[in-house]
Amino acid sequence: MPGAMTADGRTPPSMQAKFEDALAKLPDGYVDGYFGNRPWGVTVKRSEDRKRTWLYGEQLSGSDIVSFNFYQLAGPGPILKPCEMSSAKVIEFVLGFEPNTAKAASCS
Repeated sequence: MPGAMTADGRTPPSMQAKFEDALAKLPDGYVDGYFGNRPWGVTVKRSEDRKRTWLYGEQLSGSDIVSFNFYQLAGPGPILKPCEMSSAKVIEFVLGFEPNTAKAASCS
């Protein structure tokens, strides 16, 4: 179930792997697409060392946003830092966002 978390607020390992895989598949830069049958514009930026990923998304036909930083650190593992929203919302968005791959490919 998208957005599922354990009692201590951590994402179960299988959900964590699905989230990381879906995030890794998103292209760098701007891409439009759909989430929940609504159009969204999403910008993804990754640090040169690929240890930080920043995502900002806006619903194009409304006022909803998604924003977070994701850090892949040695030691305790990856850390998701949502910007003024729940981790569950971020995870649900990343797992459910469908980028317009034709447009993303042509902009590369």
